[in-house]
Amino acid sequence: MSVKINKLEIENVKRVKAVKIEPTANGLTILGGKNRQGKTSVLDAIAWALGGNKYKPSDATREGSMSNPYLSITLSNGLVVERKGKNSDLKVIDPSGEKAGQQLLNSFVEELAIDLPKFMDSSSKEKANTLLHIIGVGEQLYKYEHEEKELYNKRLTIGQIATQKKKFADEQTYYTDAPKELVSASDLINQQQAILAQNGENQRKRDQLANIQQQYVAKGQEIEQIKTKLQEAEQQYAQLGQDLQTAQTTAQDLQDQSTEELQCNIQEIDEINRKVRANLDKDKAEEDARDYNVQYDELTKQINDVRQKKTDLLDNADLPLEGLSVEDGDLLYNGYKWDGMSGADKLRVSTSIVRKLKPNCGFILLDKLEQMDTETLEEFGQWLVQEDLQAIATRVSSGDECSIIIEDGYVVGQDNIPPEPSNQEVLKQEESPKQWKAGEF
Repeated sequence: MSVKINKLEIENVKRVKAVKIEPTANGLTILGGKNRQGKTSVLDAIAWALGGNKYKPSDATREGSMSNPYLSITLSNGLVVERKGKNSDLKVIDPSGEKAGQQLLNSFVEELAIDLPKFMDSSSKEKANTLLHIIGVGEQLYKYEHEEKELYNKRLTIGQIATQKKKFADEQTYYTDAPKELVSASDLINQQQAILAQNGENQRKRDQLANIQQQYVAKGQEIEQIKTKLQEAEQQYAQLGQDLQTAQTTAQDLQDQSTEELQCNIQEIDEINRKVRANLDKDKAEEDARDYNVQYDELTKQINDVRQKKTDLLDNADLPLEGLSVEDGDLLYNGYKWDGMSGADKLRVSTSIVRKLKPNCGFILLDKLEQMDTETLEEFGQWLVQEDLQAIATRVSSGDECSIIIEDGYVVGQDNIPPEPSNQEVLKQEESPKQWKAGEF
């Protein structure tokens, strides 16, 4: 069960003359009043009483007072904490009769509960680290964030390269009339020579046809002139006729091929190859861009996977307040960073985290609640009740929202204010210290 403050009595501490308070067990107890009346002095006295001498005010004794500071706090676990005498020595009275001291107080009094500005004034990263520490996921979350950052930087580089490749490809000219591969001059020359050789063979056959035709005519004339050699001539003539028929059959399907295009290609080979290389470069750039885009998409998927792991890690963590999260080292509440939160949200977040640090510490001290309007104060108080928390706070106000009004170091309307002792009484008190009773008012 969490420990709370049941009663407190303070005399002669800073601006406080004599104050006795029984704060509300759950919810908000507001100390109101004008400035420099002793409200903050009450909180400083509580911090000193419970937190030890490191919280002792530099000018602890009230100015003009002839008596030493006196502090007495009764806690809900039965402990009575006192500081009194010339040296304001600590005395912790345990109802069970056991001896106790500052070490026992430290076991359940959270330092940030009595020094909330220490948390609220810390950096966003320090706040986030505090939260991650108490829910036990800091190391794993930082591991995911480091992995996400590496993947993000890698994806950024891949995306930049893909964009450059695509831009380079878009700027390149593409020649639709160019062949897919580079042209070889020797291949074109060989093709030209083969065609010329074939054309030469065709011409030879044509010449042969003309020669046979001439011989045929001559033989016909020779038959007319030399009747005596008719039989021999007829045989030769018949043979030549067969040869003529064969030559005609062979020659009639012959068709010469043009070398004009090859000659043109040979002359323009450098230009053709320039276009081919340009097309190949464009194709390669587009292929590279596609490959890098594939890599970019894969890295995006990996980043989303890591981010989901971070979300799952925090969703499954035992967070002290719904809506709290950590992103990129910053503490977030309902999606807002610290500098974007309202004053009420900052207090709610701080109180929740401080409570989580030491669940046994059931109270918290809050100074200067002027930034809250009365409606927000009421809402914050209801939240404290819901969380079984006690808050003792100050506010420059004398309105109905204030539980207690402090004026000139006293609680307004409080009776039995002890008179200021004489010099002789002070000397007597120092010689024989007063015997205080636990919880005495």
